[in-house]
Amino acid sequence: MRGRTTKWVRHGGISTLVFLVPTLLVFGLFSWWPIARGLVLAFQQTNLITPAEWVGFDNFRKVLADPLLFTAVRNTAWFALLALVFGYPAPLALAVFVRELRRGRAMFSVLAYLPVVLPPVVAILLWRVFYDASDEGLFNTLARGIGLGPFQWLQDAHWAMPSIVLEATWANAGATMIIYLAALSGVRADLYEAAEIDGASIWRRVVHVTLPQLRTILLITLLLQIIGTFQVFTEPFLFTGGGPANATTTILLLLYNYAFINGDYGEATALSVLLAIFLGLLSLLYFRLTRRWSTT
Repeated sequence: MRGRTTKWVRHGGISTLVFLVPTLLVFGLFSWWPIARGLVLAFQQTNLITPAEWVGFDNFRKVLADPLLFTAVRNTAWFALLALVFGYPAPLALAVFVRELRRGRAMFSVLAYLPVVLPPVVAILLWRVFYDASDEGLFNTLARGIGLGPFQWLQDAHWAMPSIVLEATWANAGATMIIYLAALSGVRADLYEAAEIDGASIWRRVVHVTLPQLRTILLITLLLQIIGTFQVFTEPFLFTGGGPANATTTILLLLYNYAFINGDYGEATALSVLLAIFLGLLSLLYFRLTRRWSTT
């Protein structure tokens, strides 16, 4: 035992421990402690000012009985579905487009990534100007040019969520595109060369070469997008505040209202725990369903 300890010290064990302990302490303080504190708050009634009162599962019962919860879940699922249909293929299409370019690849990569560099608040406020419902609004002007509109983009309950999804796709596609570009650089060039010799079009090269080679990355980014879309908050909060008529009230926006409008942090934490449990179970189910696809 003593010899093992001496060997461990000689191989830098103490220096490793010196650097590791502060990291673990900081991680525990800012990551695990808030989680543990949140689990406790979920069973208390508190506004963080007066002493907390232990209420058991009452917070969960109140959240589940709230009629706005179903509306928030439905809106969040609608946002996730729209983002999946329109937002998920967009980064892959951009990556393939940039990959196929013979010239100007770096410039197009920078342009595609530029929205990610903008602070989210700035980007959303900019798009609010674009979504001006008057005839002078940018998007209404473009729509009028092809004989459509004007549209009440953010003021119409039917158009508000698709409008938010459009901005979110524009703002986030660049980051995922960079991931796909990095993965595409690892695809064997001879596969594309063989496909070109066989006369395969770009579409056939994507279907038969690109997608199979990126299968694992695609499965991971799909799960990350599902988790991210179920936690959407910034866009509906800044664009519409949950309106019109609660058409864009999402789960996290409802959570925000519990905490900072109603002042009940117990109900807010209870809702966050329910969301965490749902996303955890969804992730487990997803990994079980895609295990065979990711390993074959």
